[in-house]
Amino acid sequence: MISNKDKLWTVKEVAEYLQLDEHTIYRMAREGKIPAFKVANQWRFKREMIEEWLQRQINTHKKEWKKR
Repeated sequence: MISNKDKLWTVKEVAEYLQLDEHTIYRMAREGKIPAFKVANQWRFKREMIEEWLQRQINTHKKEWKKR
């Protein structure tokens, strides 16, 4: 059985999690701006990788805010 941690997310699930439009997620995946890979020509995302990426985004923005 696949644990929730190892479950692959769809574009729709990532869009809901990040509160973004699905088209934005497609664009980010194509441009390599978000960790993603294709399975049978469909984008998939590992929850763990999305959460790590999101934390890096938060940390980067914290550093930028401190510089101001």
